[in-house]
Amino acid sequence: MQLNFTKMQGAGNDFLMIDGFSAPINLTATQIKKIANRNFGVGCDQLLIVEKTNLPNVDFKYRIFNADGGEVEQCGNGARCFVRFVVDKALTHKKEITVETASGLITLTLQDDGQVTVNMGAPIFEPAKIPFIADERQSQYLLKLRQESLSICAVSMGNPHAVTLVDDVETADVATLGPQIEAHASFPQRVNAGFMQIVDAHNIKLRVYERGSGETLACGTGACAAAVSGIMLGLLQSPVMVHARGGDLTIAWAGVDLNSQGMPVMMTGNAEIVFEGIIII
Repeated sequence: MQLNFTKMQGAGNDFLMIDGFSAPINLTATQIKKIANRNFGVGCDQLLIVEKTNLPNVDFKYRIFNADGGEVEQCGNGARCFVRFVVDKALTHKKEITVETASGLITLTLQDDGQVTVNMGAPIFEPAKIPFIADERQSQYLLKLRQESLSICAVSMGNPHAVTLVDDVETADVATLGPQIEAHASFPQRVNAGFMQIVDAHNIKLRVYERGSGETLACGTGACAAAVSGIMLGLLQSPVMVHARGGDLTIAWAGVDLNSQGMPVMMTGNAEIVFEGIIII
């Protein structure tokens, strides 16, 4: 089978975009792993399939798969690439798009300067909904690893995140700690591990070890989770500029309202086409 694809990147987080809107596309986990392999395939952090939706007043549906072939709920950088993809491919002429995802509906806006703003929805802190195994909700939790214990914030941005504070992201042992956090028994669906260094009240540096993909150059939902965690701890103020190895993202969050309901998180960043091609699978 020949498969047309568009390789895209958002803040260095790279994706293969597949048009399943014009004609249905079904890929197995084995095929996705082959495509995502950087030595024997095209190579990507994640693969995103654009599909038709059956929901009223919704423009598209998309599905996201990690490099290991597993389907995931959400991806902020992938959402931004999706907008550029459907606009550039003339699948829509709208600048504000509503999309069905595995984690619910999201709204995305293509700005005049080419940047994309994504309404990522409200963060989820309730342990059972992340999901995270804990006796009660806390601002931070102690996570016991093989050789040490870490204080983490647990939050879902449509997918689960564990955020820990570090003095210097460049010296943080992401390669060792990331896999331990990802597979920790307290996270029954595994978790994305974020390592956050606070620069000042509006700037952080971030590295993320993504569930099913390993460390990536950037992670949109990870940036949202880190900024929200810092704001909840009183260490950051909105808007927050998140500096990842692949680029910068701006995260805005108004916190929680008087009823303790989380306000939506707004993420703004770039999305670019790298190249297009055909792969035989």
